[in-house]
Amino acid sequence: MKKLILNFESRISNFKELVQEAFNKNILNFLVSQETFKEFEKIERVKLYSRDPNIPSIYLVYDDKKLFKENLANKKFSHQNSGFFIELKRKEDEAEIIELSKTGFLDFIIVSAKDWKIIRFENLIAEMHTNGTDLIAAVDSLEEAELMLKILEIGVDGVLITPKSVNEINELKNLIHDTFQIDLIKAKVVNIENISEAERVCVDASSLFNIGEGLLVGSTAAGFCLIHSETVETQFVASRPFRVNAGVVSSYILVPDDDPKKVYRTNYLSELKGGKKVLAVSDKGEARVVSVGRVKIETRPMLRFELEVLKENKKILISCICQNAETIRLVDANGKAKSVVDIKIGDEVLVHIGPGATHFGTAVKETIIEK
Repeated sequence: MKKLILNFESRISNFKELVQEAFNKNILNFLVSQETFKEFEKIERVKLYSRDPNIPSIYLVYDDKKLFKENLANKKFSHQNSGFFIELKRKEDEAEIIELSKTGFLDFIIVSAKDWKIIRFENLIAEMHTNGTDLIAAVDSLEEAELMLKILEIGVDGVLITPKSVNEINELKNLIHDTFQIDLIKAKVVNIENISEAERVCVDASSLFNIGEGLLVGSTAAGFCLIHSETVETQFVASRPFRVNAGVVSSYILVPDDDPKKVYRTNYLSELKGGKKVLAVSDKGEARVVSVGRVKIETRPMLRFELEVLKENKKILISCICQNAETIRLVDANGKAKSVVDIKIGDEVLVHIGPGATHFGTAVKETIIEK
């Protein structure tokens, strides 16, 4: 996961409120000073950074090149949990940062750049992303944080920021979720059938979904529809932003694979229970891992959607079964949540084309027919 370090070197007016919210969001990396260290010294789970060598922090952040080189020469330097803070002003500073990152004596380098940020950080990421030294960008705003975390698709390894409000901490937490990309394409609805009743599964996550996010669910391993979360407010029903009404018990759902070389595997919805992990996927295809808080199975009337995808001049048929209710939504071709009761034959929705054959949830290369 990308590293988020909150700069608490100064005690601002809402200091205690910000610290408490950071704890609530499980953000535990703090840059402290003599002024603020006392607030954290008895809290075991925090990871403190400090530019003051007299503070017993976990991470010492050098900002004096002369002291750093003297300690290195006098063998007073501990290369464990050490970093450097440097302001990038000139091209020569860029070369110096890259040289420092290759010494093997620093775990991280915090870089502040007031102008020409994008090009400079692109150069640093290109040189540093494989050498084991984390590149941390010192930023002034949420917009800068998001930009730095996505530059060159790789992004910096983390950001250092001074939070201004509780809401800002919430937004920062959303930025550092480990995400990866899942391909979504348009599929045309070619048939809709009513099913009088079936057992459907509500997946209640232990975290909140964002608008545009949902779960990828399909009746076969050939493909999966993006079922939108219940984040949409209506005049009749309150939103349930932790919930996806995902479909029937026999449907497949995408879940993270234990093998880091593989993006996902599948489970049946009937196999889910509290503590399991699933993939929350946005309308842009950005996926993240969320935990299941509980699963609720009830008998309800359903709708079965048959869809057709044209991929590489080949027609692929997929299907999904959703509860027949206004609050259940697929995601249309424009990325908007659309109630299943409003979807008509000929409409297009977002889907993911799957492996087509699985064995206990793992993709396999074999001939299989699902219909």
